[in-house]
Amino acid sequence: MISKALPLEEIAFTYIFQDSPLGPLTLSFSDQGLAALTYTAEEAAVTPGPPPVSLAALVETAEKELAAYFRGSPTDFSSLPLNPRGTPFQVRVWEELRKIPYGVTISYKELAARVGSSKAFRAVGQANGGNPIPIIIPCHRVINNDGRLGGYSSGLERKRWLLRHEGVDF
Repeated sequence: MISKALPLEEIAFTYIFQDSPLGPLTLSFSDQGLAALTYTAEEAAVTPGPPPVSLAALVETAEKELAAYFRGSPTDFSSLPLNPRGTPFQVRVWEELRKIPYGVTISYKELAARVGSSKAFRAVGQANGGNPIPIIIPCHRVINNDGRLGGYSSGLERKRWLLRHEGVDF
């Protein structure tokens, strides 16, 4: 479930760095859940301390589920509360993305139909591009109607790696 967003100035974030086969990741947490996951271009200039006690369980869940995912375990991240910021349409698309099973792909057109806007496949593509929590909100599982990869805001090589990791042939 994606929680309702608060005004940005009312949110305190905790940042955690995690290694992955795709390079270092930065996870940004609010007290309502995981707000963002970004691919970190270089080693972080700061060394994070332990998360606040109030977020310790949430951070531990995220770290364990990501580690399981990268070990090849089909993980749906459903036990991880999320708090991404987006428009109502984007949030609807992101909630639908979470329903796509590990190792399964759908087209942008099919995703548009699932959110009740069958002609809005370009808008769905833009919502995918604005997804602040890739991997966990699995926008990499959406491909073109003709089976080509389509786009991925974090680069097609990462999308290709994630899909192959999940056993998808394309």
